[in-house]
Amino acid sequence: MFKKILIANRGEIALRIIRTCKEMGIKTVAVYSTADKESLHVRFADEAVCIGPAPSAQSYLNIPNLIAAAEITNADAIHPGYGFLSENAEFSRICHENGIKFIGASPAMINAMGDKASAKATMKKAGVPTIPGSDGLLDSVEQGIKLANKVKYPVILKATAGGGGRGMRIVRNDDEFQKAWNDAKAESKAAFGNDGLYLEKFVEEPRHIEIQLVGDQDGRACHLSERDCSIQRRHQKLIEEAPSPFITDKLREAMGKAAVAGAKSIGYEGVGTIEFLVDKNKDFYFMEMNTRIQVEHPVTEEVINYDLIKEQIKVAAGIPISGKNYYPDMHAIECRINAEDPTNGFRPSPGKITTLHIPGGHGIRVDTHVYAGYTIPPNYDSMIAKLISVAQTREEAIVKMKRALSEFVVEGVKTTIPFHLAMMDDENFKAGNFTTSYLDTWDFSQVKA
Repeated sequence: MFKKILIANRGEIALRIIRTCKEMGIKTVAVYSTADKESLHVRFADEAVCIGPAPSAQSYLNIPNLIAAAEITNADAIHPGYGFLSENAEFSRICHENGIKFIGASPAMINAMGDKASAKATMKKAGVPTIPGSDGLLDSVEQGIKLANKVKYPVILKATAGGGGRGMRIVRNDDEFQKAWNDAKAESKAAFGNDGLYLEKFVEEPRHIEIQLVGDQDGRACHLSERDCSIQRRHQKLIEEAPSPFITDKLREAMGKAAVAGAKSIGYEGVGTIEFLVDKNKDFYFMEMNTRIQVEHPVTEEVINYDLIKEQIKVAAGIPISGKNYYPDMHAIECRINAEDPTNGFRPSPGKITTLHIPGGHGIRVDTHVYAGYTIPPNYDSMIAKLISVAQTREEAIVKMKRALSEFVVEGVKTTIPFHLAMMDDENFKAGNFTTSYLDTWDFSQVKA
């Protein structure tokens, strides 16, 4: 087992990893930018190293500084968390070359799954259902239009290096294709330095369902059932839950089997997730694989009583998994609490938290790195907390979540709490009747400032 782990991340996920390391008897090293000097992950780690100024490129994405911090503190492993360098093949490779275990996927696995076009081809070969579309990157608008007519409109253009909804455009006819092509390529080039595009049939009325996976160094893999992440705004998840109110036992078995086959086909090591789109007929299609821990992992942990970070560390240390699949016997919901104003287009609201009261009680979990007096920097993602409720049934989990949200007090900045309160009263949400486009036409005037 590792003696000391450096956490190459910040905020709530860094604190989450530190807590599990402490329980495992592993020393921890926090890294921080100058903007994060007062963050709780810095306070609770055994050691802390400043790795640069506020901009991510000069701190959390600065590979030489991270490796130097690991070397001067004698850390024998690095946990990248999510975001930042968690799916960066170069970082994984450099860690290996410096004798530091990267707690995540190998460079080969990251490359295989990080490029969406090649990931789709890999999964298709493994027998995982994929969305009809291009076999690789498109060479021209003409090729794209010809294929769009073959698979039938609507189609979606996607950046091969994309994420967070960037470099994506829905096209409904030939006339729209050229502009969508130009816009998607420009956005992808600016965001990722790669303007490669591929095309897929656009799945209408989809649910976003993901299967949690674990694979070990001996080739074993298992799934830990599914999460429903369909409540999104501009491809950004806001509410996640496990299990999905849309998925049947038969479909759960089929999706789990497909996901495990996909993981085994690449000899996947670590904790990861295969994301699917599921249409109204309950046909499912591979969308992408995330070779890291995900933001929404707590809902899975709560419904099967399983520490995913602990398992991730154990697998990285060479400890085999049992290989059995897990199924939920509870229901959990997670609301992402962001420093944003939901009554003003979710405009970011950085600043000082003057008052903070965190809810509690049976079946309530809060993952956060903030406190009263903490100043939320404008340089990073706006999520400040994750509120999770868990109960015997979905109905009870919603009631519990509503109660906890009403207790959650954050003053000094705007947050998404009012939006989540409104959603807990939404009849379609309560009935499980929603898709990934639900918020596109949702009446945000329901949100009380």
